[in-house]
Amino acid sequence: MTPRRTLLRGGHILSMDPEVGELPAGDILIEDDTIAAVGVDLGVADTAAEIVDVDGAIVIPGLVDTHRHTWQTPLRGVCADFTLLDYFRVIRVAYSQVYRPEDVRTGNYVGALEALDAGVTTILDYSHCMNSPDHADASVAGLQEARIRALHCYGFYHVPLQKPVFVKHEQRLADACRIREKYFTSDDQLLTMGLAGSEVHRIPFSATETEVRLANELGVPITFHSACYWGMKLTHCVSELHSVGLLGQGQIHSHANACTDAELALLARHGSFVSCTPETEMGMSMGSPIIGRALDAGLRPTLGCDIVSLNSGDLFTQMRLAISSQRALAHDVETTKTMGVTNAVRAEDVLRFATQDGATSLGLGSRIGSLTPGKQADVVVLRSSGLSLTPVNAPVAGAVVFQAGARDVEHVLVAGSFVKRDGSLLADIASARRDIQATRDHLADHAADAVREALADSEEYRSRLEELSAANAQS
Repeated sequence: MTPRRTLLRGGHILSMDPEVGELPAGDILIEDDTIAAVGVDLGVADTAAEIVDVDGAIVIPGLVDTHRHTWQTPLRGVCADFTLLDYFRVIRVAYSQVYRPEDVRTGNYVGALEALDAGVTTILDYSHCMNSPDHADASVAGLQEARIRALHCYGFYHVPLQKPVFVKHEQRLADACRIREKYFTSDDQLLTMGLAGSEVHRIPFSATETEVRLANELGVPITFHSACYWGMKLTHCVSELHSVGLLGQGQIHSHANACTDAELALLARHGSFVSCTPETEMGMSMGSPIIGRALDAGLRPTLGCDIVSLNSGDLFTQMRLAISSQRALAHDVETTKTMGVTNAVRAEDVLRFATQDGATSLGLGSRIGSLTPGKQADVVVLRSSGLSLTPVNAPVAGAVVFQAGARDVEHVLVAGSFVKRDGSLLADIASARRDIQATRDHLADHAADAVREALADSEEYRSRLEELSAANAQS
């Protein structure tokens, strides 16, 4: 059977592959789902392939988001003025209790479309609204429908339902095995499976040990919220896992803001990864993003959008915040008493965090993450006709990191197929908007009382903290 061939011709290629390099005017030949060749003037006859003229545009690998709670898409922006405490009480308790399976499906579907629209071709979906087996099935269905590449991580977080379907931790573990057998018999498909561990401080640590052992038995990655904030016991997870011999290869530890340097070194030594979500971390007082500290420890940081219930759903914003926050820390005049004279973290480094490094952390580094012949054709074309990318000067990676945005994404291909073309998603956007609005209305109606109670509880707790702080200051 003759392969389907597409030629992207004449773009400025940032391949993220040291051997392919950067091509100011290069071609990419795609055969079916695979990159067949990358070079200059490939000379493919017009009759042999569909020619897509990308002259003057910037061509990059599909972006890889390593930490996203896609189910929260219907709650877009509700956390704008929330603290982390408010987030836990309102989103993770009040709203999640009233999520129906169809709400999870819609959140995952529309959230995945949003990612694709912004050039994010792969996400780690940290799916911790698994209120029932039906919710778990729906979470997979939403991603499948969107045609995104994803590491779908089954979450074990216990939502405090009045009539829980899962009454024992073992039931959640068994359902994860069911999902693995039903949807993920092959690791060669667009969707692959991972696990999302329970927050360590919320359950007996023995349950976390069981979750890690299950991941090892199933042969899938596991991700954690690790050392997210200061001052709480057993939030670090890293030292605890190391102490029982379960810190391991391929684990993705999200945030890690409160990790000690020794713990970051442990992650590097054991082949684990970190996912930084700069917008959430800075916006919810979780500590400074650990970009520089991770690099010093021998880790390659990766990036995630985390929660659109608070912030933006595009990696261009996260790249900008990652590099800017790291430079601010490195050149903190209050600390260094001098003007910074070098930038250790460069724009190309941050673009690599969001492409090849992200793919590697998800166990997909040999399949995606760079524009390399033989890899899957996950490709993003940034248009040159908009003012934000006119003119493009060297370094071109700087234009992507500091100038580009979702508005500039012209074409997106996942496994060689267009999911966005000529600036428009190839999906029924009107229907998607209707579905997400209906879900938002359901959640708002059914969670209203619980949200008010949660915010009142947060305010009472804050008052107690302020009284305690004042007493400590006087003593």
